[in-house]
Amino acid sequence: MITEQAYAKINLSLDVTGKRADGYHTVRMVMQSIDLHDTLSFEKIPSGFVLTTDNDELNRESDSGSENIILKACRIMSEHKDMPGGAKITLTKRIPIAAGMAGGSTDAAAALRGLNRLYDLGLDTAELEKIGVEIGADVPFCIVGGTKLCEGIGEVLTPVKGIPPLDLVIVKPDINVSTKDIYKAFDSLTDPVRPDVDAMVKAINESDTSAICRNLGNSLEAVTAGLYPVIGKIMEFMRSNGAQGVLMSGSGPTVYAIVAPENAEKLKETVSLKYPGYYVDRHKIL
Repeated sequence: MITEQAYAKINLSLDVTGKRADGYHTVRMVMQSIDLHDTLSFEKIPSGFVLTTDNDELNRESDSGSENIILKACRIMSEHKDMPGGAKITLTKRIPIAAGMAGGSTDAAAALRGLNRLYDLGLDTAELEKIGVEIGADVPFCIVGGTKLCEGIGEVLTPVKGIPPLDLVIVKPDINVSTKDIYKAFDSLTDPVRPDVDAMVKAINESDTSAICRNLGNSLEAVTAGLYPVIGKIMEFMRSNGAQGVLMSGSGPTVYAIVAPENAEKLKETVSLKYPGYYVDRHKIL
């Protein structure tokens, strides 16, 4: 049996730059891995792919006939590479679902890495990324993680070095957001927010936490927060309780605060009391 950790991501900056003829949106964004992760284990079986998970929501989706993204990744991998057998995959789910933190994409990436190791397929990182983009735009990033400038539809990756150690408080409201619906609503905007992605890259290169906090920006934030006002309320609450910078990740609804290490636990407790029942936890960047 082998094990893979599937790390969540946040967006430090996200600018939607256009829309292609095939419907995909083009972006320039800085994505960052954090220490929150799912765990996938892989065992060889004679044929096929079997997924077991501890998450009731994913189990219900599977029972309804929906193809889990992990199984989709396994199927696509098997179309690219001959394997002498199948795999039993066990998922321990810790990343909130439909949260804007690439929970599904990172599980799919872990599935590709896991099968590659399980059967010694010999695929390098670039080959795994190429397969990953067939599954989803965030999967190539999740193959490697770290700090990356992501362009194209998210699959063109450039490493960004210099990220300082950041403590985070992450909040996921008890709502699920459809990325497709958020981008559709974004398309109707006449004057969208355009964050300065280059300024964010410069701030990271200079390991400047203050500049990172000043340049946090997400083109989709106004759309999602407009549909779900609680997002803006959470962000303002965290700002008023010591957060150095606050942003929504991806298409939402998860928001995070960058906070001084000595204040992180207090902010977590304060937000937990204000919003009981929401996912609230401390995390660190990787």
